[in-house]
Amino acid sequence: MAIVKKKKVVVGGTFDILHEGHKALLRKAYELGEVLIGLTSDAMARKRKRRKIEDFKCRKKELESFIKKEFNIKPKIVKIEDKFGPTLKEDFDYIVVSPETYKTALLINKERQKRNKKPIKIVKINFALARDKKPIFSTRILKGEIDRDGNLLR
Repeated sequence: MAIVKKKKVVVGGTFDILHEGHKALLRKAYELGEVLIGLTSDAMARKRKRRKIEDFKCRKKELESFIKKEFNIKPKIVKIEDKFGPTLKEDFDYIVVSPETYKTALLINKERQKRNKKPIKIVKINFALARDKKPIFSTRILKGEIDRDGNLLR
């Protein structure tokens, strides 16, 4: 009997205020295979978000707790300092992205092509929508418009 090699999946993000959109992204990734999560460093998160962000340790702990509860496994999480993370050095079968990060996946594959590496298959999921049919974003949660599950607060 042939041994089926698990597909290698990469997903990246800041994962600040872990919400339903993040969870949908992670569920899709784990459905596809063995997942490596690139979690933005504090410096990268501050540069990208221009607002107060939970520190790396807190964000990592929350991710670990969700994944342990949801999939009963210890996640593989690496700190990333740029938008490429491990994708230029390692090979992956899939990269799971949201509409917000789709352009980054295209950029990653463009850079991989320059380095004679095979492209990573991009799996784009839709935004998770709040009850008002608008995307769930951390900024909306911070503004008090919605909660992490997309319920309207005002």
